[in-house]
Order: sequence, then structure tokens, then C-alpha cells
Amino acid sequence: MTRTAVVLLTRDLRLHDQPALAAACANFAEVVPLFVLDPALAGLAVNRHRFLAQSLADLRESLQARGGDLVLRRGDPVAETIKVARAVDAAGVALSADVSRYARRRERRLARECERHRMSLRLFPGVTVVDPGALQPAGGDHFKVFSPYHRAWLASDWRTEVSTPKRITLPPDVSPGRLPGEPRGGSPDVVPGGERAGRDRLRGWLKIEDRYDDLHDDLAGDGTSRLSPYLRFGCLSPLAVARSVDRAGPFARQLAWRDFNYQTALARPDLAEQPLRPRSPREWRHDEAALAAWSQGRTGVPIVDAGMRQLRAEGWMHNRARLITAYFLTRNLGLDWRSGLKVFGDWLVDGDVPNNAGNWQWVAGTGADTRPNRGFNPIRQAERYDPDGEYVRRYVPELADVPELAGKAVHQPWKLPPETRRRLDYPPPLGM
Repeated sequence: MTRTAVVLLTRDLRLHDQPALAAACANFAEVVPLFVLDPALAGLAVNRHRFLAQSLADLRESLQARGGDLVLRRGDPVAETIKVARAVDAAGVALSADVSRYARRRERRLARECERHRMSLRLFPGVTVVDPGALQPAGGDHFKVFSPYHRAWLASDWRTEVSTPKRITLPPDVSPGRLPGEPRGGSPDVVPGGERAGRDRLRGWLKIEDRYDDLHDDLAGDGTSRLSPYLRFGCLSPLAVARSVDRAGPFARQLAWRDFNYQTALARPDLAEQPLRPRSPREWRHDEAALAAWSQGRTGVPIVDAGMRQLRAEGWMHNRARLITAYFLTRNLGLDWRSGLKVFGDWLVDGDVPNNAGNWQWVAGTGADTRPNRGFNPIRQAERYDPDGEYVRRYVPELADVPELAGKAVHQPWKLPPETRRRLDYPPPLGM
């Protein structure tokens, strides 16, 4: 058995169904699980930094329980990987393939450096259920519409889950390095990071998964899985999650949407910057005051403000609320989807380029939606998916105890008598 390999961890912070780590443990006597804290990414959202720090701490404990450790370095990920690999005389480096422009550039640089130092580099699956480049339409490089992609996704062969390594042996005299501290600030109620927390949440979710179709649009009931942060950081295997639910069911469809966005990002590295459709369906206007009101949850439209305040409180937002708030920004206020993309990116613990940008483009009518000019009324959405106003009252407390706003009346406080409106610390509606 060849002696040593380095596994560069990025968005695959787990032991179960971790193909790169499993292959290294099966083929090498010693394995260095390495994570490099890249200063180029230091300006990312506080919520994601905290989740990342917790996930790394959890991963270190799991590796130590199997005889290994998580090796941490700070600096350029390619340079630090080569430095560690040379120090332990590694024969090769393993890495989970990713799709963003940054990740692809990192892969290309690492490949050149590995070749220069006569080490092998092997890329593995693991960030999606189906590999992003595996499904292609006839005569095209990637699917531009979800429905045919979903049919191909359902019919495709999925790889086999790989087992958790029983033992991991670290080379002698390797300094593990310090874990990053948890940053201050951000949202107070972000879910805890790590594979163990993710697997606990998955077990709880599977108890009600068969009711997902009935629960997932109930804003107040909050019957969604909340697994997205764990998928974003690879604390859970997307394949393992998909295999634990009905392949043709509504929850698996959401995982297929995630894969669809990833194959789009692979084909379109500028997904977060340029519209997928050659022509935007509308001209965007510039209004910093309106953008700030939307971002802070002070638009005067309760369902929109509830969603944006949930985002700031939890670093997460219910999927139906994401649709409502995004449609309101782009359709009612007429503001550029890229402004909303940035705000979501600043707060979402599950924020990543493929899903965040792909979903914003769909909402704005510049992306994969086959009906780019569809109508979407936020008040009708609120009355349908928050009929008693419970979700709004939870996140917009200044409206919670107004007797005149009982039931669905809370969704239109501007209909109150003027003297009652003056008593509220709540703004008049924008864009209505």
C-alpha cells in the first residue's frame, strides 16, 4: 500500500459518504485530512463563518475518535496543500470537485502544482446527488429548463454511498493547527454546524418527511427540513439524503433543483453576474432607500418584512418567504435581482453561488423559468400560506397585538383607520 495521501477538504465536511476521504483511506496507509482557511474568503458572511467554525470543530472530534485529526492551515489553499503534501512526502492529493468559478480555478491551479511536484491529483464526486456534468440534453452542453433535467435526473444511475472510514492514520510529526474561533455578530439564532448536528436534524426530519407535500408551504408551521446549511457545507451527503427519501417525491424534487442549479453554474461561471436569458424582461431601477427598507424588513408589507426579519434573526428564511421577498424586490419595487442576491448572500448560512444566484434569476425572470413574466401577488401569497397571520406576528411584533389586525387582516395594515395607523411603529407600504 502506498504510504501517504492528502485530502483537501472544502465543502465536504463529513465522514459518511465522503468519497475523497474514503478512497484515500482505502488506498493509502496514512491520510492527512486538510482544511485551509483561505484569507481570500475571509470577508464572507459572519453566519457562514460561525457555521464553518463549528463544523470544523465537529469534524476534528470525529477524526480524532478514529485515530486521525483535522489538519488546519491558513493561506492560499493550493500553496498550503502542496507544502503539507511535500512535508509528508505524499504521493497524491484528493479533492471533491466543485462548480463555482473560484473552485474550478483552485482545481486547475492545484492540478498544475501537483504535476510540477510529481504528485497525482484525483477529483471525486460528493457535492451533489448526480455529478453536475453527467446529464446533458441532446445537442446541448447543459439543461436550461428544469423539467427535462428532472426527468433525466430521475432516470439516472446514482453512485453507491461509501462507508465511513473505521480508522484514519495521520503521519507522525504533523502539526494539526488551530481551529478558527467563532466570529461575533450576525444572526443570533443560526442552527449549529457540523455533521452530527446535521445527522440529528435529518433523523428528526425523516419522521415527518412523508407529510412534506402538505407542510412545506405552511409559513407558520415551518414544516421544511432546514437541511440546506448542512448540504451547503457538506456536513450531510446530498446523495445520502436523497437515498433516504422517495426518489420521485416532492422533497427529492428539491434536491434535483439543487443539482439543476449546480449544473447551470458549471456551464455558466458568471451565473451571479449576468442574466441567463439574453434579454432581461425589464429594466431595473436604482433606489437605495427602497433597497435598505427591503433589506431591513421595513417595507410596510408585513409578509415581506417577516421574511426579511427571519433572515436577519436566523440566517435562514422559509422557502416560500424567499420567493415572496424576492418577487417583491424585483417585481413590485423593480430593483435589480443582483442587489437582492447580495443581501441574501450577506445573511444566509446556506448561501452559495449555484442556488442563491440560480433561484434569484428564476424569480427575476432572467433565469430558467419558462414563464418569465408570471404574476405573483404578495398579499394573495400571504393570505394563502399564512392565513391566520401567525408567521407575520412571529417576526413583526409591532403588529402582533393590534386587535384590528386579527387573522389575515394583519397582511394589509394600511387599511386601518388613519388614527390607528398613527399609533403603530410601522411604515406605510412600498410598491403597493
